[in-house]
Amino acid sequence: MRTPQRFALIGCGFIGQVHAANLAAHPGVTLAQVCDIDMSRAEAVAQQYAARAASVEQVLKSDAIDAVLIASATPTHAALLEQAVQAGKAVYCEKPIDLSLQRARDVVETISPLQVPVTVGFNRRFDHSHQQLKAQLKQGVIGQTELIQMVCRASELPPLSYLQASGGQMRDQAIHFFDLLRWLTEDEVNTVGALGAALAMPEIRDFDVDTSVLIMRLQQGALAQLDNTRRTAYGYDERISVMGSAGMLASESQAVRGATLYQGAGITQPGLYSDWFSRVKETYYTHLDAFVRHLGGEQVEGLPGLIDGLRAQAIADAAQLSLTRGEFVEVEWVKI
Repeated sequence: MRTPQRFALIGCGFIGQVHAANLAAHPGVTLAQVCDIDMSRAEAVAQQYAARAASVEQVLKSDAIDAVLIASATPTHAALLEQAVQAGKAVYCEKPIDLSLQRARDVVETISPLQVPVTVGFNRRFDHSHQQLKAQLKQGVIGQTELIQMVCRASELPPLSYLQASGGQMRDQAIHFFDLLRWLTEDEVNTVGALGAALAMPEIRDFDVDTSVLIMRLQQGALAQLDNTRRTAYGYDERISVMGSAGMLASESQAVRGATLYQGAGITQPGLYSDWFSRVKETYYTHLDAFVRHLGGEQVEGLPGLIDGLRAQAIADAAQLSLTRGEFVEVEWVKI
């Protein structure tokens, strides 16, 4: 049996507490230390999982910590990632590395030569149906990829305070699908065009959009389309279809378990998951598990790394620029 990886968690907000539960539940992990800017919150989470509350400085200096999971506020990611890698700790870092692509690139250029294991939090790769789609694409089931259509429609608007600090829909919501597009097709996006509007929450129109449509051209010629909304009236809707020269594959929206009722002239089917987290909750654990297996020496395919983080963000930046300019924008390729 392998020795458990001793993790420290940095950040005990909503997503940090999701990670805390997964770290505590994983048989290959010991959740040893917990940090948060609010020490009382860190102490509460630490007590819940029999860990110890600590400062970031204590974590990075500790010989009793093998890996760090960064789930703190986005503006802290880059500095914490850099410090943790330089301290020799493996890192699972929530996306994005930084809201500034240049800052993110600078950090990656600094830490890449150190060859410390790092994964970036693109957990959507670990959705079971998306993984099945990926496997069949690799098998060549539908021939040459020609057209990809993606949908990301959240069920409820986040608070205004969240939207103000999120970095915008392209860097916060759509970025997961920029990563999925690259991962599924094993191709790069050359050009992106975006249209957006603040339809669900007009008060954000001065700094963001809540509804958008994007068109992308990939290096090998395929075309992709993505639509995003921050609010639906029918549940969380996430789906991907890929059309190829010999057919189509689709990872569909998923319904809450339940029976379909056939009665008279009508059919009543179970609705979609009520919120995004209910749909993707399991992917956080599956991503963690893949990283832990990687740290144990296993070859794990599809584990998102630093370059994946940068390239998805480069697409997001180009999409944001397209929204502003109202024209197609070339994506700046990130090479390290």
